[in-house]
Amino acid sequence: MEGNPFGFGGMFDPEELQRAMANMAEQAQKSQTVAWADNAIGLAVQMTVAAINRMELTGSAEDQARQVRSAIALLFPETVTLVREARQGLT
Repeated sequence: MEGNPFGFGGMFDPEELQRAMANMAEQAQKSQTVAWADNAIGLAVQMTVAAINRMELTGSAEDQARQVRSAIALLFPETVTLVREARQGLT
């Protein structure tokens, strides 16, 4: 017990325990990063679906296509930002 601060009769190497704890913390951080990325991508999809579902298209097919393009032009930059940040968080 003299050389071992954990007092378990030499069962644990303090350096090995420290490495294992650091590895566990790193894995937890990676899991949180993946979860955040999944949430961000999911939010981007939900935003897109919600925006499209709220549209009340009127007029000819060309008018409706113009309305959809206009809505996507507003929404796309926001969803791209979410997905880009999510992907950067994974690297």
